Amino acid sequence: MQLLTSAPKQGALRLQITAPDDLWLLSQIISPGDALKARTERKIKLGEEKTTIVRRTITLEIQVEKVSFSPHALRISGKILEGAEDIPTGSYHTLSLEEGTEFSLTKKNWPTYQLKRLKDAATEKLPPTLIVAFDREEAYFAVLKRTGPELLTHLRGNVTRKRIPTKERESFWQQAIKAIKEYDTRLKLTHIILASPSFWKEELLKELKDKELRQKMILVSCASVDESALTEAVSSPDTQRALQASRTAAEIAAVDALLTEIRKNSGLAAYGTAAVQQAANAGSVKQLLITDTFIVSSQEKGTYADIDSVLGLVDKNSGAIIVVCADHAGGKKLNGLGGIAAILRYVPV
Repeated sequence: MQLLTSAPKQGALRLQITAPDDLWLLSQIISPGDALKARTERKIKLGEEKTTIVRRTITLEIQVEKVSFSPHALRISGKILEGAEDIPTGSYHTLSLEEGTEFSLTKKNWPTYQLKRLKDAATEKLPPTLIVAFDREEAYFAVLKRTGPELLTHLRGNVTRKRIPTKERESFWQQAIKAIKEYDTRLKLTHIILASPSFWKEELLKELKDKELRQKMILVSCASVDESALTEAVSSPDTQRALQASRTAAEIAAVDALLTEIRKNSGLAAYGTAAVQQAANAGSVKQLLITDTFIVSSQEKGTYADIDSVLGLVDKNSGAIIVVCADHAGGKKLNGLGGIAAILRYVPV
């Protein structure tokens, strides 16, 4: 979750969904009577006789009446409060919130515990990622936070002429590499994003001999070299794929930790709906794992209300909830255990 702007005293927060887990959390926070504003597509009738129908992307604000959760989207239905001139206020619309969606949520009164849950989600750690936007003359270094790139430093080479001698350019590359190594040591980096116009990223990479560092590199292009290039680098498809791979690795690690407890016969693992529900009722769930396909299946069977009750109990007792993608190895193993499982705080009596 990314908290873009916060004005709870005025009742309004602006948020961005950054992970599938955020969807379930929001399904517990968005309530009937809230006002929700987001971009959406809507069919518009044009012409005096309203015979021409087109789809337009617009921004609408609705008063929430119904919230429907799925692993990949939240569907929020309600009456339109504010929108384009040709859309009547009071008519109904459904907004779809997905990973990447930015939206505003307004409540008459924000419960303190809901604000805390959103802030906790917004401060959840990302894989330590350094972003370097540079050319042959200067370099911007930033670390990736939930709120976006946070500038660390700005390097400028001793360049006064348009044509830069090779020795001076190599000296600047060494300055940049030294800074990268220092940040890697300090931050224990998972990814290093090298962003540059033209071929400068490949030139710098030639000077980098450290194999371990090279394996962390993601090369992307940017239009210019300034602070805006840092955001451009984060938005790159290559960067997003790498961050998603890190999330997948975290999901697999969580499933592996569960399987370790099962193999040890430690009593600190529960799997299957009945066993997990029993653990949730006892307040012993430390971490609950559930696959996206299990959620969909329970909705289709009409049993999701029971699953949602279990998730609510775990959340109430400060347990972590991880929605695991069923497409990777970890998700397939979890589905083999019934699609829902938990690591426990203590062995039930």
